[in-house]
Parts: sequence; C-alpha cells; structure tokens
Amino acid sequence: MNTPHPNVHGSHAVHLSWVIAGLMVFQSAGGLLFPQLYRDVEWIRAAWFGNDLVTLLVGSPILIVGLALSRRGSVRGELVWYSALGYAIYNYGFYLFGARLNVFFPLYVLLFVLPVIALILALVRLDVGRVAGAFGPGTPVRWVGGYMLLTGGGLAVAWTMQWAFFIFAGIEPAVGEEAFALIAAMDLSFVVPFFLIGGVLLWRRRRWGFVLGPILVLKGATYTLVLTAGSTVAALRGIEGSAAQIPVWATWTLVGLVAFGLLLGGVESRRPET
Repeated sequence: MNTPHPNVHGSHAVHLSWVIAGLMVFQSAGGLLFPQLYRDVEWIRAAWFGNDLVTLLVGSPILIVGLALSRRGSVRGELVWYSALGYAIYNYGFYLFGARLNVFFPLYVLLFVLPVIALILALVRLDVGRVAGAFGPGTPVRWVGGYMLLTGGGLAVAWTMQWAFFIFAGIEPAVGEEAFALIAAMDLSFVVPFFLIGGVLLWRRRRWGFVLGPILVLKGATYTLVLTAGSTVAALRGIEGSAAQIPVWATWTLVGLVAFGLLLGGVESRRPET
C-alpha cells in the first residue's frame, strides 16, 4: 500500500506550496495577458515575456505534478516538488530585485519569500536516508556530479572575470553594469555555491548529494529554458544579438534535462524503507 510519507502528507509545506502554485499561475498569466504592465526597456520586457511563458507552461505544472506525486509517497515527486520551489525562489528573485516597480510587486515579494519558507519547512523534516536509499548503486553520480561542478565552476569564472575586466580594465559587461550586477549576484549567491557543494557530495555518494543533485539540476534546466524562451522572444522582436544566445541556452537546457533523467532513472521503483 502506498501510504503518504509524513514529511509531505498534511504538512504546512504542502499547503503553502499549493498557494505558491496558484500565485505563480496568476502572476505569469497576468504578465502574458497584460504585458504593458511591465515598465522596463524592450529587451527586458522580452525576457519577462519568455519568463512568464515558461513559468505558466512548465514551472507551475512541475510544482503541481511534484506535489501530487509526493502525496503518493513518490521520491521522484518529492524531489521535483523541492526543485520547483527552488525555481520559484531564483526566478522571482530576478523580478523582485530587477524589474521596475509595477503592479505585480507584492506578488514578487510573496513568490520570493513563501518558497523559501516552504522549502525550509520541507527539508527540516526530510528523511535524507530514505531519499538517498531510493537510488540504486548504478546511478551515474559521477557524470551528473561532474556536470554540476562544471556548471558551478564555469559560472564562477565567467562572472568573476567580467567583474575583473570592468574594475581593472574598464571593460563594461555586454549586458551593462546594472544588469550584470543583478545576474552575477544571483548566480554567485544562489547557483554557484550550491552546484559546487551538491556536485562534490553527489560525486562522493553522500546522502545530501542525492537530495541536492536532482533539485539543482532540474531547477537549472528549467531556468535555462527560461533564457532560451526569452532569447527567442527578443530575437523575434528584432533585438540585436539575441538569436546567437538561443543555441547556447537550448543546449544547456538539454544537457540539464539529460542529467536530471540520469539521476531519477536511478531511483528504484520500490519504496525504500525508512
């Protein structure tokens, strides 16, 4: 019998996550239906349009599916749920700190803060051994761990070098000083350290590596899909240089999805004992 695990069934994190899913649908649909509410320059408006599209069609459904599956005791569903919360934190951090003040501002605050609270409530009650025990011995942890280390290290080098060029050589980043400061700060705070730590833990088959790995890899793939969509929208609107970014982000999305598939493919169908 598939009895729901106490970490997910009836917990505050679950109820809060359903609220978050509803708010994500409402905000992203509102942004798509009323794009004039955004007050940013054209290339950023194009990015918001692509972002809202992916959030509505991919990000929100992932959260809903993860919640539904985790209620049935699925380890895969539980990890997808956590990953969707991670996506919401990172995604709405950009809106909250990067968008010009608009009617959605209170939603940005809620959609940044509430997923943090929900993820904390879920993870503090998580039986890490139960999750790690669901992964079979053949799970390609070194392949995925290597991908995570490459991604985290690559981002750290790329942003640090652009910062150094600006400070010591006066070369302004291609996206501009203000946009660079936001993007680099978000990546160096929310992506790089967790990808590096998670990659090492997964490589060494530590228990937390099996938790952080799937969460971060799916979250990363979902957001590079956002960048792919945003670049596509910008290219269709005639914004110079946008088309060249599409293959880069599309490739990294595919790589991330493959890595996520490799990890979850290692989860055994039987439910692990606590």
